[in-house]
Amino acid sequence: MANRSKRLDQDLAALANMSSVQLKERWLAMGYEAPPLVPPALLRRLLAQRLQERRHGALPVMVVRELERIACGAPLAAPANRRTGLTKGTRLIREWNGQTIAVEVVEGGFIMGGLTYRSLSEIAREVTGTHWSGPRFFGLQRNG
Repeated sequence: MANRSKRLDQDLAALANMSSVQLKERWLAMGYEAPPLVPPALLRRLLAQRLQERRHGALPVMVVRELERIACGAPLAAPANRRTGLTKGTRLIREWNGQTIAVEVVEGGFIMGGLTYRSLSEIAREVTGTHWSGPRFFGLQRNG
């Protein structure tokens, strides 16, 4: 694993010293069709992104959609506690497999077991080991 990370670091560093021709050759060597007609600096960034995606995986579709939405001038999404309508200091209690789950709403997120989380869905995933809608898990939304 460390060797793969080291290799990625080396590949990313090598991009900085590549000429326009070398960048295009690298693009083709990675199995892509004709390189996009963009300045070398942008092609360098695209190659870096593709190398990182191959190593770590691509961004989740929801993240890509949110970035595209923001790029088009849409406002940033409201923090988690505003989306759920919860005020700071609210405590959520849920029983799960015989365990009591207690969560407190704080500025910018939630606290469970002394750890801060950005969303209720993160907490639900931590508790259950599977993807859940956090508000639904804590009974804040109906099924459907």
